[in-house]
Amino acid sequence: SSTFNNIKLYIINGIKIAEEVGLPGRASTILQSAFFTISGILPVEDAIKYMKEKVVAKFSKKGDAVVNANCNGIDRGSKEVIKIDVPASWKDAVDEKAELNINTNRPEMKKFVKNILDPVDRLHGDDLPVSAFVDSADGVYPQGSAAFEKRGIAISVPEWDATKCAQCNLCSMVCPHAVIRPIVMNAEEAAAAPEGTTMIKHKRTDYQYALIVSVLDCTGCGSCANVCPTKSLTMKPIASQLDVQKSFDALVNTPAKPEVLTPNTIGVQFRKPYLEFSGACAGCGETPYAKLATQLYGDKMYIANATGCSSIWGGSAPSTPYTVDENGHGPAWSNSLFEDNAEFGYGMYLAQKQIRERLAADAEVLSKAGIKEADAWLATFNDAAVNDVDANALIKAIENASLDGEAASAAEDFLKDKDYAAKKYQFIFGGDGWAYDIGFGGLDHVIASHENVNIVVFDTEVYSNTGGQASKSTPTGAVAKFAASGKVVKKKDLAQIAMSYGYVYVAQVAMGANANQCLKAFQEAAAYDGPSLVICYAPCINHGIKMPFNQAEQKKAVAAGYWNLFRYNPALIAEGKIPFSLDSKAPSADYVEFIEGETRYSALKRSFPGKAEKLFAIAAENSIEKYNKLAKLVDFYSPEK
Repeated sequence: SSTFNNIKLYIINGIKIAEEVGLPGRASTILQSAFFTISGILPVEDAIKYMKEKVVAKFSKKGDAVVNANCNGIDRGSKEVIKIDVPASWKDAVDEKAELNINTNRPEMKKFVKNILDPVDRLHGDDLPVSAFVDSADGVYPQGSAAFEKRGIAISVPEWDATKCAQCNLCSMVCPHAVIRPIVMNAEEAAAAPEGTTMIKHKRTDYQYALIVSVLDCTGCGSCANVCPTKSLTMKPIASQLDVQKSFDALVNTPAKPEVLTPNTIGVQFRKPYLEFSGACAGCGETPYAKLATQLYGDKMYIANATGCSSIWGGSAPSTPYTVDENGHGPAWSNSLFEDNAEFGYGMYLAQKQIRERLAADAEVLSKAGIKEADAWLATFNDAAVNDVDANALIKAIENASLDGEAASAAEDFLKDKDYAAKKYQFIFGGDGWAYDIGFGGLDHVIASHENVNIVVFDTEVYSNTGGQASKSTPTGAVAKFAASGKVVKKKDLAQIAMSYGYVYVAQVAMGANANQCLKAFQEAAAYDGPSLVICYAPCINHGIKMPFNQAEQKKAVAAGYWNLFRYNPALIAEGKIPFSLDSKAPSADYVEFIEGETRYSALKRSFPGKAEKLFAIAAENSIEKYNKLAKLVDFYSPEK
């Protein structure tokens, strides 16, 4: 206890002070000032003097406003610390064990949360006996456990003004943590909604429309508010929004209505995200892409994930953000080594392909035995979009049939591996450190295989997870670890390498620049019967940008010609159509002005201005050259006039 150990307790509202002095979200200097004030390690006047001298030395290049804000924070940190008198009764106080409310109808999840997730999250993992892990001895953890953490770490969360809402659902699409969801409710569901739930009439139907927010899972990044075209979302202190959590909890599993599930950016957001509440950074540029893939294909997808950021937010034990639906279906996710993820995903695909070929042989036998559902299943065998319906019908027919001889043996064999009956989408996720560098050999081997796998690269242009080291994706002039004086050589053109095969679907996307193009690329890649590669621009905290404006940064990047949007679809050649589509216009903004807005580039200008000027000019020239080459591809693939 505090009294027993003669510990002195102090508090300070560092967050409030940081906001007021102009340093939102940056309370470390304020806390450091408070520490020196109460610790007595140095005379307070000397400590404040030394801290302010450091501020001037470190931030003077950023201007007087930044220096003054930090100095004001130091002054207030030393003055506004409050001493708390600890009651003597605390010496003999006994902790009351809080009742753990695990609201789920999945028995295995209740057991997992109670016995493993909750103790580990409370930092009592070392106390767990080996026997607690018996159910996960094979390394398989139940999907969706992240939903039970409810960390409540955000300072500010979105408040919805329904009177301004355009129902575009863009806020949901860009949310890195799937905490804001659009739903539609029929009259009965709307009447049963918790009191105080805000809702309006859906624009295209008679349903009631609502935006529900899980404020306890929100990280407060503000991406949703910043992309809202009508400014119907405003970031407010979390304390003022806690009541809306009950609406989210009650309505999050409201069944989706077929009428609103259109295959566009609005309709897709009414679909369940099978990636929710991950531990990714606030404003993460990677998770919106992965979440979109799960909204499209989450109930029938395998994911092989390269080690890196996407494996950390995707599966840090014991929390699992990939989840399941009411049928227990969801992404089957696994992580192998950094360097062999393409091969790992390829092996997953070949394994299930071989199993399904055996099941097809069983189905041929069953067809001859009069099981007509076998014919329907065989007819859609390679069509993942519809084969699950026929697979379920065949499984049911087999289970209800009375068979003997060879047909009985075939039925037994089929049911043994019935989970593989429905055609699945094989996805391979990873970052640029994997795809451009360490795992490139395997990636090249896999796309050359001509097999139907879907590779998604989250391109942050650095090794994000290990601290921002330069990769072959890092562009000319960028400062990164191992490139402290600026990257000299230009970015590797992974898309062009893949396109050179001629039979690989290739796309470059940036959700914040063109959400429709991004969605089309994912849909076309999954529909293409062959290897696909979708390269996603994912601005990162390592870039030195304001993460709440991640999506806006993507739009600026495309406007400046820093990042290009295009799709190459070999399937269109057989249809007599142009396979290459350049989806971004010629650069309209200044390239150098754009990159100087990011710390990874402006740092070079501050440290080596002469070198920066030279490298930035080269990079700008390279960007124009690259766009012109892409424009020529349009003409190259156009039919002769």
